[in-house]
Amino acid sequence: MSAEHIPDWLPPLSEPPEDPWEPTPPTPIKTQHTPMHHEPMAPPATSQATTAGPVWDGAPVPLKTDRLLRPFPVDVFPGWLADQVSAVAEATQTPADLAGSVALACLSTAAGGKVLVQVDRSWLEQVNLYTVTALPPGSRKSPVFRAMTGALTSAEQALREATGERRVEAELAARIAHARAEQLAKKAEALTVNPQEALADATAAAKEAAGIVVPALPQLMTDDVTPEACVSLMAAHDGRIAVLSAEGDVFATLTGTRYSAAPNLGVFLKGHAGDPIQVDRKGRESESIERPALTLGVTTQPGTLQGLAAQPGFRDRGVLARILYSLPTNTVGTRNNQAEPVPEPTETTYRDALRTLVLLLADHDTPHHLDLTPDARQILLDFQDWIEPRLHPQTGQLAPITDWASKLAGAVVRIAALLHLAHTFTTGYATPITADTMHAAERIGRYYLDHALAVYDLMGRSHPDLDDAREVLTWITNHCNRTGRPTFTRRDALNGLNGRTRFATVADLKPALEVLTEHGHIRPAESKSTGGRPSVAYDVHPAALQTP
Repeated sequence: MSAEHIPDWLPPLSEPPEDPWEPTPPTPIKTQHTPMHHEPMAPPATSQATTAGPVWDGAPVPLKTDRLLRPFPVDVFPGWLADQVSAVAEATQTPADLAGSVALACLSTAAGGKVLVQVDRSWLEQVNLYTVTALPPGSRKSPVFRAMTGALTSAEQALREATGERRVEAELAARIAHARAEQLAKKAEALTVNPQEALADATAAAKEAAGIVVPALPQLMTDDVTPEACVSLMAAHDGRIAVLSAEGDVFATLTGTRYSAAPNLGVFLKGHAGDPIQVDRKGRESESIERPALTLGVTTQPGTLQGLAAQPGFRDRGVLARILYSLPTNTVGTRNNQAEPVPEPTETTYRDALRTLVLLLADHDTPHHLDLTPDARQILLDFQDWIEPRLHPQTGQLAPITDWASKLAGAVVRIAALLHLAHTFTTGYATPITADTMHAAERIGRYYLDHALAVYDLMGRSHPDLDDAREVLTWITNHCNRTGRPTFTRRDALNGLNGRTRFATVADLKPALEVLTEHGHIRPAESKSTGGRPSVAYDVHPAALQTP
């Protein structure tokens, strides 16, 4: 990537960062995004639209962005987790980003609903995360998921074994209590003289029977669930559940878009924020969750992400803003098929540690509150101060993704809490979150910021002018091939695009034409007008007239 294409708010490549905790900026990663440089392009097929004219200076630059995507900072994890992430990535020949994001989802599964962070007197943050990693088909996503989530399955089984005896006792006590209540009710019905005492006994027995709750069979996670079923699962399991899946279609199921025209986004939104959920259904008992904690760990394909922004409510209601995106480099075609498997000691240490963390936090009937040290709070404040001016709607580099970036500080707090628990659960996690941990969480936050920008590029939402330019270029190609002339006027474009509200005036059209000019697809034509008020004319690059 050339220097002029690097955003000025990213660390320069030629100078070390001033902040010692800011990682050395990585070299550009080749992703599915086409690099912003001139590439050789085959000449267009001969047609009426490729008439002779002045020579063009190179091929047009594709209308795509190219971003610096820093690698996932695996070193912020404690040894038991970092070793597993690195070993799984090596064994499966997948990017460490995938195992790293799934690792965060596993920590969120363990701690979600069991821990809160008291940032300050008025800021109480949950610790559950939504992570979505996009990789093409055949990228070995499922083996990574199995390797990382197997420890949760083991922990879930241990919880079920621990509650088995209590469930049997509760079921038996409930059966006896209901039988006694039924007997006393029949007795009260049979009495015709002074039945009040018998009625009181029957009522008390019925209340006692209703008060016996049989614990649900413990469940930490699911992989395919509807919004309605998700609410029921959370209601039955202390307000928390994790949806972990290597199949991207679970995202459509969870939000309801697979089965209904209107998505049901309430559980998705409230499950992240911790807002109360109250569901009253006809013919069924109501379900109430005071502070839901939903975890989402999903992999999908890049093409699926492209369509998310078009889903009703996903952008304007804040669904997209709650997700930590990862768009790793695809390793397919460069993999070593004789890679060593995950070492057994590494796998065992990881399984035992995560299982212990789950069981330790499962004993909390009420969420444990973590605090920040003063230094950690200052680091978070500095990060917020860094973000704020970049959110400015006119001048901020993050203005196109303000919805997402405005939640980044909260995401960093959540990540800091999970890192803190992962590092300290064996030595005393009740201690405050330290400055070092907050620095580490900020590094992960910056990683996800880079990738969020790339994903919003993919969705055509981080650079509106580029999105408009693509639509105008499509019209130009069709117009010039239809007329047989490699030219058009601004009036032609405005008339041809006037059915689209985005291009109602010349001012609406101008930014897109400027982008197309800068990228070499069009150029101002020499004026040949002999009178009147001519419209601005443009020549079109022959390569731009090739239809796909």
